[in-house]
Amino acid sequence: MIELTEQPIDVARVIAAASVPEAGAVNTFIGTVRNSTANKPVTKLEYEAYEPMAIAEIQKVINEAREKWKLTGWAVSHRMGTLLPGEIAVVVAVSTPHRKDSFEACQFIIDTLKKTVPIWKKEFFQDGDQWVSAHP
Repeated sequence: MIELTEQPIDVARVIAAASVPEAGAVNTFIGTVRNSTANKPVTKLEYEAYEPMAIAEIQKVINEAREKWKLTGWAVSHRMGTLLPGEIAVVVAVSTPHRKDSFEACQFIIDTLKKTVPIWKKEFFQDGDQWVSAHP
């Protein structure tokens, strides 16, 4: 499952989409909106994407992870639109036969997604706004 959504993410649904009986481990990353950046209070974030390209790029990341680890299941959900501090922005869930692979694959997917997928983030502060590039 890959989705870009303007609705709040149902974490249990994402986990269920990645879970299969043959998995011995399910690992989940939940990314939330921070309330500050560089000691400046964040009032909101806005996410934008060209959906067909973003979904295709997420699929490439999943395919690369599948070449490195034995994924038995996976799911990615990313919010679009306006989000407030504390809201869930992204959920990645993977299942594998063993926990080490699950941890590694989940981290690889979120790290690579942040670097390569064309999802743009704009942070808003009381005194202005700024576009944000991927954080290493």
